[in-house]
Amino acid sequence: MASGRTRRTSRGPLSYRPEPGSIPTQPGVYRFRDPKGRVVYVGKAKSLRARLSSYFQDIGNLHPRTATMVTTAASVEWTVVATEVEALQLEYSWIKEFDPRFNVKYRDDKSYPWLAVTTGEEFPRVMVGRGAKRKGTRYFGPYSHAWAIRETVDVLLRVFPMRSCSAGVFKRSQQIGRPCLLGYIDKCAAPCVGKVTAEEHRAIVDDFCDFVGGRSKPFMTRIRKEMMAASEAQEYERAARLRDDLGAMERALEKQTVVLSDGADADVIAFAEDPLEVAVQIFYVRGGRIRGQRGWVADRVEEGGTPELVENFLLQAYAGEADTIPREVLVPALPPDTATLEQLLGELKGSRVEIRVPQRGDKKSLQETVGRNALQALALHKTKRASDLTTRNRALEEIADALDLEEAPLRIECYDVSNLQGTEVVASMVVFEDGLSRKSEYRRFVIKAVDGQNDVASMHEVITRRFKRLLDEQSNSLEQQTDSGPMLVDPETGRPRKFAYAPGLVVVDGGPPQVAAAQRALTELGIDDVPVCGLAKRLEEVWLPTEEDPVILPRSSEGLYLLQRVRDEAHRFAINHHRSRRSKSMVESALDDVPGLGEVRRKTLLKHFGSLRKLRQAEVDEIAQVPGIGPRTAAAIKEAVAPAVGQDAPVSVNTATGEIIEDTP
Repeated sequence: MASGRTRRTSRGPLSYRPEPGSIPTQPGVYRFRDPKGRVVYVGKAKSLRARLSSYFQDIGNLHPRTATMVTTAASVEWTVVATEVEALQLEYSWIKEFDPRFNVKYRDDKSYPWLAVTTGEEFPRVMVGRGAKRKGTRYFGPYSHAWAIRETVDVLLRVFPMRSCSAGVFKRSQQIGRPCLLGYIDKCAAPCVGKVTAEEHRAIVDDFCDFVGGRSKPFMTRIRKEMMAASEAQEYERAARLRDDLGAMERALEKQTVVLSDGADADVIAFAEDPLEVAVQIFYVRGGRIRGQRGWVADRVEEGGTPELVENFLLQAYAGEADTIPREVLVPALPPDTATLEQLLGELKGSRVEIRVPQRGDKKSLQETVGRNALQALALHKTKRASDLTTRNRALEEIADALDLEEAPLRIECYDVSNLQGTEVVASMVVFEDGLSRKSEYRRFVIKAVDGQNDVASMHEVITRRFKRLLDEQSNSLEQQTDSGPMLVDPETGRPRKFAYAPGLVVVDGGPPQVAAAQRALTELGIDDVPVCGLAKRLEEVWLPTEEDPVILPRSSEGLYLLQRVRDEAHRFAINHHRSRRSKSMVESALDDVPGLGEVRRKTLLKHFGSLRKLRQAEVDEIAQVPGIGPRTAAAIKEAVAPAVGQDAPVSVNTATGEIIEDTP
């Protein structure tokens, strides 16, 4: 194992770039350090020279996460190893030791209870625990609820009467020479008073661990045979006791669902990702039954897709806990070097470990279930994060600092344009106040003055129309001004004027062209006190009208998280509006040639069925039930809307994102 490093400086990545040819081509692990010497990133490579060289290029060509890392760092050092397995081991050790800020760090989304057996003690104890694992203790689970574990343990103690009392209770019973209540009701073998030896108690503990660990069939088969033998020998009391033991084990197993009929030992892993965060869910399956579940949420601060996330997660989940490694690991995507990772986990476990992607059957279905759990966990995490007042305030302050605003933007308006190949062009406006969506303030726009597919011109139009309304409302407010100031409430309805409030920040979905169009619209209206920015979806860059380079917010920034939520909500609202209008226009155009069907009847049909697909699916009798539509007209309508032979269902594509929009029923 050999090491090398570059000179530490703080003048940018090119200033600490290693000399040409100084980096070896062997596999190894590298560390980037900041000016204070703290490790900010740890990585591994099959070829150190090829991998490190990729960091020292034009910053504009790097992914924003990578660019932030290399500009934060002030030096890089590396260690050469003999094999890729050693590289994996060293990478894990360094990540564990230095806790680098730019490496993905999975954190629990909640505290999960474990079933723990203190195997390191002379008389091991079974208990329920949370938090970090301790040496000399064997863990099972984790489980969703502590009460479920306690119920299971209470049932199993009559079959496996091992110690479950605390150290204080155990010591007191030794001193007074009497067992606790569990010893009297045969739910503890009472090693505290010498009813069983340490070796006999250890055998009970081993049987308990085997049963809970998934090897339940041998015990149940053995007890069933002993019960039958006792019955044949007319030892009815013993047979009854064994029958009760068998029933206790069956009740314990009923709490765990059989999901894999082949009795597999596997961990099933799934991810739910977005550009800023990733949620992980893992189901622990032992003996074909789900024994536990756990979830993590992590900030995406590294470059890479799902395969890289899988590799990082498996290293963090298993590298330090060999006793938890199963025979089979089911993942959504194979890691970049599956064979090396399998070899490392196999060496830690002491037997073969297989990493694979399930393609069909029960295992595929189970992974889909785990995936749905991951999606729900990510959605719940986002909801909690968005609802926290302190977090929202920090997000607004970060946005103000990054964009050099005079004050935090308490009202943010975001605009998005959606169209289908230049037709049915619509736009959306969503409003967030104090970091929360204000759906009553959302507005939809139908683009009128722009012909064809021109998102820039469409953005100019919608900003112009919205802020013309602002100027009109403000003018009306001044005319109705009272002693307390302009009248921002409509005196006739008593409600706030729809467009009377100026935003603290305008966000557009797009890059420099869309930002320039929005700024030009404001300038033409004489508005110079409303800041504008754009959020480009591909790289999550924030663009300002007067800047050539984007503003790069940290990936873990609450400000970037808020801007992303605002942009995504505007995109969703625009897509829904576009679908609605497209469905209406398709129905109306399909009915243009039906004789005797005027505008009023077309609108009645549209209101009744809602979409072209539902109208196509309707029978003639159902169409004839619409007021004003007779059997003959219904037959003509059915013929008019029927799709041509071989014609596929209509599909839309959002031109800004490339997202396919299906015509949903």
